[in-house]
Amino acid sequence: MGAAGPAGGVNKVLIVVMVFLGMFIGCSWCQDNGNAEAAVYIVTLRQAPATRSNAEVKVKDQHFGSAGPSRMNRLNRTSNVSRSDRGYGSYISRVHDTLLRKALHGEKYLKLYSYHYLINGFAVLVTPQQAGMLSGRQEVSNVVLDFSVRTATTHTPQFLGLPQGAWAKEGGSETAGEGIVIGFIDTGIDPTHPSFSDTTSENSYPVPQHFTGICEVTPDFPSGSCNRKLVGARHFAASAITRGIFNASQDYASPFDGDGHGTHTASVAAGNHGVPVVVAGHHFGNASGMAPRAHIAVYKALYKSFGGFAADVVAAIDQAAQDGVDIISLSITPNRRPPGIATFFNPIDMALLSAFKAGIFVIQAAGNTGPSPKSISSFSPWIFTVGAAAHDRIYSNSILLGNNVTISGVGLASGTNNTMYTLVSALDALSDSSAGNDMYVGECQDSTNFNQDLVQGNLLICSYSIRFVLGLSTIKQAMETAKNLSAAGVVFYMDPFVIGFQLNPIPLSMPGIIIPTPEDSKVLLRYYNSSSERDGTTKKIVKFGAVACISGGIKANFSYLAPKIMFYSARGPDPEDTFLDDADILKPNLVAPGNFIWAAWSSRGTDSIEFQGENFAMMSGTSMAAPHIAGLAALIKQKYPTFSPSALGSALSTTASQLDKNQAPIMAQRAYANPELNQSPATPFDMGSGFVNATAALDPGLIFDISYDEYASFLCGINGSAPIFLNYTGQSCGVCAINATDLNLPSITMSRLNQSQTVQRLATNVGANETYSVGWFAPYGVTLKVSPTHFSLASGERQVLNVSFTAQINSTSASFGRIGIFGHLGHVINIPVSVIVKISYNTTSDTNFLQ
Repeated sequence: MGAAGPAGGVNKVLIVVMVFLGMFIGCSWCQDNGNAEAAVYIVTLRQAPATRSNAEVKVKDQHFGSAGPSRMNRLNRTSNVSRSDRGYGSYISRVHDTLLRKALHGEKYLKLYSYHYLINGFAVLVTPQQAGMLSGRQEVSNVVLDFSVRTATTHTPQFLGLPQGAWAKEGGSETAGEGIVIGFIDTGIDPTHPSFSDTTSENSYPVPQHFTGICEVTPDFPSGSCNRKLVGARHFAASAITRGIFNASQDYASPFDGDGHGTHTASVAAGNHGVPVVVAGHHFGNASGMAPRAHIAVYKALYKSFGGFAADVVAAIDQAAQDGVDIISLSITPNRRPPGIATFFNPIDMALLSAFKAGIFVIQAAGNTGPSPKSISSFSPWIFTVGAAAHDRIYSNSILLGNNVTISGVGLASGTNNTMYTLVSALDALSDSSAGNDMYVGECQDSTNFNQDLVQGNLLICSYSIRFVLGLSTIKQAMETAKNLSAAGVVFYMDPFVIGFQLNPIPLSMPGIIIPTPEDSKVLLRYYNSSSERDGTTKKIVKFGAVACISGGIKANFSYLAPKIMFYSARGPDPEDTFLDDADILKPNLVAPGNFIWAAWSSRGTDSIEFQGENFAMMSGTSMAAPHIAGLAALIKQKYPTFSPSALGSALSTTASQLDKNQAPIMAQRAYANPELNQSPATPFDMGSGFVNATAALDPGLIFDISYDEYASFLCGINGSAPIFLNYTGQSCGVCAINATDLNLPSITMSRLNQSQTVQRLATNVGANETYSVGWFAPYGVTLKVSPTHFSLASGERQVLNVSFTAQINSTSASFGRIGIFGHLGHVINIPVSVIVKISYNTTSDTNFLQ
């Protein structure tokens, strides 16, 4: 774990925290501090952290924090952490303790973490007045209030062409990703899942020597949980504990995943190859991660009941970098846009900048707040931001009514084998008229409410309302009701108040279907009512005349209209600040499969109640898209071990596709309600560079690399940023500040083109000697020119490209273009171009427009 005290077990640590919190709420202490309410603050110091003071430092200092384990497990391997490294960590921790004692003059406080690898600082529980006292110290550079964060496959390897493409280039699934460690900052992991076993192959599978992480051992996560596949596991919850919201029995004070989300994401990226997916008794194929031989390290900082907090996430990032991971995958986003002069200046993004400097490729989910513009929740250019797209596999079933009308629906269920059964509504099968007083009785949650004689052998009609989304009612309980009543199957109709809700396919343990739209639900109910005979006085049905049969929803269908950008995937342009000014940075960077993704599920996972107790779950979100890229990045890192994080991102971006399987433009859903009816061609603000092409990314031809110093110069170029940059990094801004448009990104984004501008990109040849030609199409209202238009590069050589823009119209509407670089050996490099505000040469008198 990132912060632990004397090894005394979970209960002892929680008791210590509770006692300390009691001091905070006690009257005498409150009176001494002006009745101020204590909160967690992240404090950074001016002295450089371990990564800048000693590039080889691997700190193993442990001190008090989240509910800790009684011991650690190192997989019986030799550690490469020196005693001097341990001493440095202890020294930094003592410096933090001394500062707190001096600054707070003996007042009570609780230090949660000492950060000393990526940043030099600590997280501490203090009052606002005490935070002010710390801020005034000469040694302190920054004090930031902690904030909350939230969590944002059987077929996708085939859809991405891995078996015949990227895996084949790496020697097959038996070696794909081997030697690469992916760190997951998420809700933990279920180590018992077969996706994380290290016994699936007879080939040797050594733990990478560069990784020095450890495995917590707790009652929930016993010795032996880690292996050569799952090489490290820790948890971080100190900030949550100080708030009194951590429930050890529900949230698990260990790396164990009580939610399911973390197990799912880890297996998407690096789960074992060929694990059978069996859900509700049905077989849905075999699962594989994108890099099935990559290694997994887990840093649990998110929890089912409350999400997570920045102080814990920063501790997890710091520890992951210290342990030596190659890639960090974050399927999390902040709950709010960071305040201040720029969204980039927040503790998480700045810790990730230090991770970038240490050579770690960082991937983050874009967020599930689409489809509105500027809804992106991942901001910084050194973070590779991934949006969600649908792949081509579709699960759908249908119900054929007795009047020959067919209604499409969802539900991972068997059919009725073309046999027609009588339809009986739950509201017409009540066993006691008093049950009608329950306005939710139609949701079929209690079998005692119904007359079994009326339901037995028939299709039971139940309602599906927002209560199912909130977890107040469940499909599983409705299925249990149907079984208890000996129904032949279940038909769910959508409550008319649920507008535009898109359902994931849900496993049903008997023949069944969910009709997902209120419009189609009305068709069902009209047929049912018109076919039934009711008593004129009592209004009770005396003859059930409606019949139907259900087709199966277990067999997958495949669509050519894929990929497409999902409505929930967050969109650009990238907001630079809280005023929503546009940054000259393209977000998202890329899209990947994120909709209807089968992957491993925790045996005690509760995030999706419909998959409780199952070994796999189907989930949707940008959280599912990000680990696809983490796994594919591992394949590239395996082939090009010296690639920088920027080189990895460039290889993924420049080779991405802008066309679907039918060679038509990728479409983007534009509305939450009825998204299939609201689509238009995707722009770079929807999909970044495009949809990932795993095989092409392994042979990119040219890359666009960026150093840490360039990002530092970019941050220093933001007006008023010099003291903030100094606060976070301990570095002073030099005279060489640059604009975001000058960053050597594999894209060009201009938030404001005032008459004309020229930018440069530096391409590096990472392939064989090749001759390239350049083509382009300009954004509407802009002329564009690239020079040179032809060049030849030997392997390792570089070429500067000059890209000139001139505004031809006045417009505040974004327009898009693309630069293509074509090599004679077949390499195609795509650079998306986006221009938002355009001010032409002849508009100097148009003051309103210029404002």
